[in-house]
Amino acid sequence: MRRTIIVLAMLLLAAAAPAPAQTPPAPLISPEVHSDNRVTFRFRGPNVKEVAISLEGVPKPFPMEKDDQGVWSVTTDALAPDFYGYSIIADGVSMFDPANHAIKPNFLNRASVVHVPGPATLSWEIGAVPHGEIHHHFYKSAVVGDDRDYFVYTPPSYEPRKKQKYPVLYLLHGFSDDARGWTAVGRANVILDNLIAQGKAKPMIVVMPLGYGAPEVLLPNSGVWRDRAITERNFDKFREALLTEVIPRVEAEYLVNKDRNSRAIAGLSMGGSESLLTGLNTLDKFGWIGAFSSGGISEDFDKEFPALDSKTTERLHLLWIACGTDDRLIEINRKLRAWLASKNIKHEDIETPGYHTWMVWRRNLTEFTSLLFR
Repeated sequence: MRRTIIVLAMLLLAAAAPAPAQTPPAPLISPEVHSDNRVTFRFRGPNVKEVAISLEGVPKPFPMEKDDQGVWSVTTDALAPDFYGYSIIADGVSMFDPANHAIKPNFLNRASVVHVPGPATLSWEIGAVPHGEIHHHFYKSAVVGDDRDYFVYTPPSYEPRKKQKYPVLYLLHGFSDDARGWTAVGRANVILDNLIAQGKAKPMIVVMPLGYGAPEVLLPNSGVWRDRAITERNFDKFREALLTEVIPRVEAEYLVNKDRNSRAIAGLSMGGSESLLTGLNTLDKFGWIGAFSSGGISEDFDKEFPALDSKTTERLHLLWIACGTDDRLIEINRKLRAWLASKNIKHEDIETPGYHTWMVWRRNLTEFTSLLFR
């Protein structure tokens, strides 16, 4: 009897004891950049039925294959050195790469980021050069009615005590970006550091404001780009906030030259249209204008730019209009350039390979800033 009780007790103890802990799976390496610039992406999803990688600048997603451990993977062909946004699409749901900490900020379309490193000759690669500083400012906008921010890049030589004044570029982001877009993704500060160190760009201050005059354009189903009323309100209120709030603040806080010959404006996509609408309609404020892959502007150019004529050329140092040849916005940009030509307004027509991507805009910024303030 006693032996039976002991056996029963041992069985009860064994049943109550916790099961041995399962060894967790090894962390995945994703993305893995190979020495030949191929990139391998991995994703653990044993119960997922279909996975693909959507890579910036590539029109179709890369399908991934699953191994017997439930890990999906794909290896690309060699990629050109650059920074690429990407998302994992698992059973139709787009998501970040869980194994990657690098994220591209955006109000609507955040994504993971992979860096395919390149030589130091690429303007967006951090080099052994003096570095400028990025300053973050906040203010209450009376024009728009919200609290907003802007960033300011000062070149390595900037020293408030020396009283040396600098020309200034107002650099505008695109739709869905936030005010960090040009530094966090576009690497504008790195590009300027390198170009200034190489003597390819003049030392300049770069101001990067929040580009929404009507923040409600970011709401779902806002109608922006279909409803001209909200689109024009977004452009008009942004221009007003820039001219009456941001520029006066910058000129009060930084050593900048305040004449139009030392003031430039440029931007990408929505910011490209804002640069054109602001710059070309306030020629007393800006002598240099750049537009990269402009979007959102209407084709009624006579209405958009009512005061432009052949004499405009005499007032502009540079009107630089660029777009990628694979960009869906290439046609509106070509129509705008043809209209400018019909008005005998001198401008630079720039077409490069590429889609509506940061890979195009980093190169645009590199070329455009090297032309400024000469």
